[in-house]
Amino acid sequence: MKAHVNGTVIAEAPESELIKIEGNWYFPPSSIVEGMLTTSPTPYTCPWKGECQYFTVTVDGQNLADRAWSYPTPYPSGIERVGKDFSNYVAFWKEVSVSE
Repeated sequence: MKAHVNGTVIAEAPESELIKIEGNWYFPPSSIVEGMLTTSPTPYTCPWKGECQYFTVTVDGQNLADRAWSYPTPYPSGIERVGKDFSNYVAFWKEVSVSE
């Protein structure tokens, strides 16, 4: 599976290494292409997953604010609900497409 913007790959990993939560594919931290994500100050806490960390995706000089997110320390009950530890796994949306 690949996460990409206009053909530029941001993350890539076999589907077996991804975790699907609420319709979003979460990529393992090791699959993220270095230099594509920068930490965003946008705050959010999911009631069942925990405190979220948003990222700005940068592709070809274009900054796409808050188009990626992860949960650095998800709630234990969230991990139990998902069935896998998704700490620091990264999901994407809007201009970032995920495909095989």
